[in-house]
Amino acid sequence: MNDQQTAEAQALRLVTARFPHALGATLGGSAAQGRATSASDLDVAILLPDSDSSRREVIRHDGRLAELFVNTVADVPEFFEWDRARRRGTVLFIYAEGLPLTDPHGHLARTRDQARAVLAAGPPVLTPEEWERGRYVLTCYMDDLVDTSPADRYEQLSIADHTLREAAHLLTAHHNAWTGIGKWLPRRLLSADPKRGESLLDGHQAVAERADPVPLVTAVRQVLDLQGGPLREGYSHRWRT
Repeated sequence: MNDQQTAEAQALRLVTARFPHALGATLGGSAAQGRATSASDLDVAILLPDSDSSRREVIRHDGRLAELFVNTVADVPEFFEWDRARRRGTVLFIYAEGLPLTDPHGHLARTRDQARAVLAAGPPVLTPEEWERGRYVLTCYMDDLVDTSPADRYEQLSIADHTLREAAHLLTAHHNAWTGIGKWLPRRLLSADPKRGESLLDGHQAVAERADPVPLVTAVRQVLDLQGGPLREGYSHRWRT
């Protein structure tokens, strides 16, 4: 039994033991893609009757850590819209691309169809104000990266991390694509724009390995040029009253 099959079997035992009344369950994340190891946690989305409650839980079952995304059937549409608004679609991807574990009455199949429809529509389009703010913030990080001495490694590495995150935000938005955090940031970034995404990731690696900011700065300029270039003087933002 390979790691993916082991993870699937463990997830099914978890659902059967802890949620015998489940209307559906699916295993997502790295485990569903065959990229997990025996030490990886399990991402499991579980559908429950409306008499129960929606929640997020982290438990350990059969010695393995599991993150549970529990929703009632009635709460699914509202939760999917919340997940879409974050532009990451974490649970949407679990339902859309995960491995079905149980679906006694067809609720999971219908929920998977809903998730796929939301993902196909893409994340929310950034407003003009959000684009301007994104350009300004990324320009600030880029300038800080240029100005920071390689001798200040703590600062340089911190700025590089923020630079990559903001660049990924703008580049995925440019393609109306989903973004991610952690290990999903490079995966989503490369999926949205293989060439520019790889340049950003290679640039970030150059800072980490050689204290060289030039490749990352060059890659960031390419991203900024997609939306009118760097933004410094002239930027204005009104606080909400």
